Amino acid sequence: MEQISSFSPTVALAVADTRPVLLTNPDTLRSAPVEPPASPCRFCGAPLDFTFVNLGTSPLCQDHVRPHAFNRAEAFYPLHARVCRDCFLVQLDEFVTSEEIFQNDYAYFSSYSASWLRHARRYTDMATERFGLTKDSLVVEVASNDGYLLQYFVEKEIPVLGIEPAANVAGHAQAKGINTLVRFFGLDTARYVAELSGQADLLLGNNVLAHVPNINDFVAGMQILLKPSGVITMEFPHLLRLMEGNQFDTIYHEHFSYLSFYTVERIFAHHGLTLFDVEELPTHGGSLRIFARHTADTTHPVTRRVRALREQELEAGITDLTYYADFEEKAKETKRKLLEFLIEAKREGKTVVGYGAPGKGNTLLNYCGIRTDFMEYTVDVSPHKQGNFLPGTRIPICHPDLIRQTRPDYVLILPWNLREEIMEQMQDIREWGGRFVVPIPEVQVYQ
Repeated sequence: MEQISSFSPTVALAVADTRPVLLTNPDTLRSAPVEPPASPCRFCGAPLDFTFVNLGTSPLCQDHVRPHAFNRAEAFYPLHARVCRDCFLVQLDEFVTSEEIFQNDYAYFSSYSASWLRHARRYTDMATERFGLTKDSLVVEVASNDGYLLQYFVEKEIPVLGIEPAANVAGHAQAKGINTLVRFFGLDTARYVAELSGQADLLLGNNVLAHVPNINDFVAGMQILLKPSGVITMEFPHLLRLMEGNQFDTIYHEHFSYLSFYTVERIFAHHGLTLFDVEELPTHGGSLRIFARHTADTTHPVTRRVRALREQELEAGITDLTYYADFEEKAKETKRKLLEFLIEAKREGKTVVGYGAPGKGNTLLNYCGIRTDFMEYTVDVSPHKQGNFLPGTRIPICHPDLIRQTRPDYVLILPWNLREEIMEQMQDIREWGGRFVVPIPEVQVYQ
């Protein structure tokens, strides 16, 4: 795909105003209100007083506005991420409970991404072969969503159990014949499942570790549910890639933690689990897949990849607070460049629409103050999102065919991690000279 340009707006030079300034009497000034202190670190309990990035306030990213509720107010919560000085876990405070986030009309369904389904099938083939899984094994997935992954183990006649807190999403998995328990995962659920179904030979979770407010309870539960010789795999966005790629939009209330290998290794070790292998993945802008076992189990020796990634993070500065210090300014500059692009496009009479309604898109749009004055609508392939409105911005979510009907000049790809897939699906916008825009790490225009 040919990249056209990095957007570089013309900047007008301002002439300094040399007129005298009338100063307010300092005695009449009131001190600015101070933001309340954050809760202690969710892993180690240390005080949190170092800002990673403050993105203002935003509503829940998957809480799409239904037409009947359009005129009702929404709740906005702070998006102020901090980093722990002791364990270097980057985290948001818990303003909303998991029960509120993963309610019965949760809108995210994994099966609507073709590339993610291919990723899940490849994982299933790898894990079955590497760990010798058979019809006598048990595979348990935490946050199993709509059965997007477990369906491939079912095809191989390997027994499975999904654990999924969103009842409406779990119902789709159950309709496929995938045994699914509607519960949040932690120590209590782990003990319940271990007694009901036995311990897991393979216990996995994709993009869930960052979603749990009580990370100690979650990891302790995995230790309970895992067989003495079993294996855990977890996938999550890698903090280093987030920072290198300026992926501030992946910060939203549903993501409580932003994880480095260094910190995850400490968390798992605290609960008697050893990370013996790791893979770096391209998914979600750069993710890690970790492999864990009971520390007492020596079946799987620690690989060179673990030592290499550990050293890479330390060399990057993962345990030095100065490494985190300039991230907020990068986010601000990306906001400025995106707004400058949109302002110039609208002044030229161009039309701009969006593609996708992902969580990251809602952080981006609310942080930048982008509403229908800049982006007329967005589209999404999921029928569970179509006909509703994006939270906060109230931008309508439509069927992708609307792009072909209205022929916009620019399509802003909100799930930028799927840009190749989306550009391929929508390649016919070139017929009328339409162009794709990717906002992260900075504004890029493609044709």
